[in-house]
Amino acid sequence: MKTHPLLRAYMAGIAVPTPFLVVAVTGFTIARTLFRVPLPLEHVIIFPMAVVPNAWGLWNVLRVAAGAGGRWPIGAHGAVLPLVLMPLGLLLARIFAIDFITPAFLATIAPVAVAIYYLAWKYLVGYCNALLGVG
Repeated sequence: MKTHPLLRAYMAGIAVPTPFLVVAVTGFTIARTLFRVPLPLEHVIIFPMAVVPNAWGLWNVLRVAAGAGGRWPIGAHGAVLPLVLMPLGLLLARIFAIDFITPAFLATIAPVAVAIYYLAWKYLVGYCNALLGVG
């Protein structure tokens, strides 16, 4: 399978975060209906559902297009992505007046997010890339 390597890289990238978003939406729905959590679902989940899978796919395309397969470990490449997504999430939180997402909160969870992204990219996206024959 040698054709369309960038399309295959995009598909491998979006294959990992998409199932997790289904779990997140289910959790938010259960929290709002059963436990009466006052989070506005449409404000909190729209950013992750619209941006995160596409960002993962495009981030993987960037890696493959740059030819970084042998020079830059895929886990390290993926660990940089939350540092790009967090400021965007903070901006969206400011727009929708979601008070609990602050720069201090993001600074606190950044090391955990980087570690999770590193492992997800190293093992899950790396597996999908190998399966589809890219990077």
